[in-house]
Amino acid sequence: MYYTVKYSGTFGFIKPWTAVRDSETYSQQFLTPSIIEGIEKKLFPELLYKTGEISKIVHHRLNYCGINSQQERTWSKGGCVITCEKGIYKSNMGIINRGVLLYPNLYLAFNAECDANKAFTQTICLCRNEDLLFPEEIIKMDCMEFNDIEGFELIFPSENSFKVGYNRFDNYSEMFGELKVFGNPIRNLQ
Repeated sequence: MYYTVKYSGTFGFIKPWTAVRDSETYSQQFLTPSIIEGIEKKLFPELLYKTGEISKIVHHRLNYCGINSQQERTWSKGGCVITCEKGIYKSNMGIINRGVLLYPNLYLAFNAECDANKAFTQTICLCRNEDLLFPEEIIKMDCMEFNDIEGFELIFPSENSFKVGYNRFDNYSEMFGELKVFGNPIRNLQ
């Protein structure tokens, strides 16, 4: 039996590990092991010193209503620098286009009801602090019912894995997973 917390929000962006400073990038559509571990550590701070393991979140599912391209001003790692060449002021600021998820729903499944209740009292974010998801409901369901939730889930570890990045909680070791798509992960806007 799973105790599943449904989170929802207006928008969200999951930065792909390959997109360092691309001028245009779209939100990744799945959560990597380090993202799940980070969410778990945020919800359960007592786990902060356990690295490289996910112990409370047993499954997750992400779906959304579409992707919207938004512009954002940014500058290079060194901060904003303004120079003047031949009377023309220049800066190292640029504009990047981010494809953000619209109205994402994230379902986190727990084995223990007390863990779901604690998670239900908190907000989470997918990757950027401003992309908040709010708890909406706790649903008690079995494994088959959870598999009826439409969306993306990265299964890890798996024999059919591909590289999904580097784990910041485990000495930047390589992460692998198998992307499973359940039903239609792109919901109709209702």
